[in-house]
Amino acid sequence: MGQEYLIALGSNLGSEFGAPAETVKAALRAIKDAGFRLRRVSRFFATPCFPAGAGPDYVNACAAVALSGAGAADVLARLHAIEADFGRARVQRWGSRTLDLDLIAAGDAVLPDAETHAAWRALPLEDQKRRAPDRLVLPHPRLHERAFVLVPLRDVAAGWRHPVLGTTVAAMTDALPDDMRQEVLPL
Repeated sequence: MGQEYLIALGSNLGSEFGAPAETVKAALRAIKDAGFRLRRVSRFFATPCFPAGAGPDYVNACAAVALSGAGAADVLARLHAIEADFGRARVQRWGSRTLDLDLIAAGDAVLPDAETHAAWRALPLEDQKRRAPDRLVLPHPRLHERAFVLVPLRDVAAGWRHPVLGTTVAAMTDALPDDMRQEVLPL
């Protein structure tokens, strides 16, 4: 059956495929064309740009996918190739983008190790703005803080349990402040 991977999708600039919602739809087709099996796909959501003021608002979604015989690094490489095909340029951290495909989790894997994961999870906000990991860190170190990830992720993996925090997606979503959850609107 293969390892299940959780992916967050987003666009706030659109692409040659159209506005952000059409870009996310086209990205799902590209993911399938790249050999992934789409197991579940969330609804699409309108979400405020993060960080606030960094650009137009986003369309976000999540998908649970499988890719036979591939590890997390291969999955990430394929996602980055799809982003590049959609015109994604990695110029500015947290900048506007044609397409953002984030590998959120690979089953219950903690990569590269628990100590590195803890360090990135605890990184102060000012450092988060300037620094990016030089290797894959899973689960995404701040997924538990981001309504634009958790609300769509709840559609596809409400019962997935964070292997470090021990909390389900549903519980992490419920723990967010009400105003953050209410900013994530289904399209």
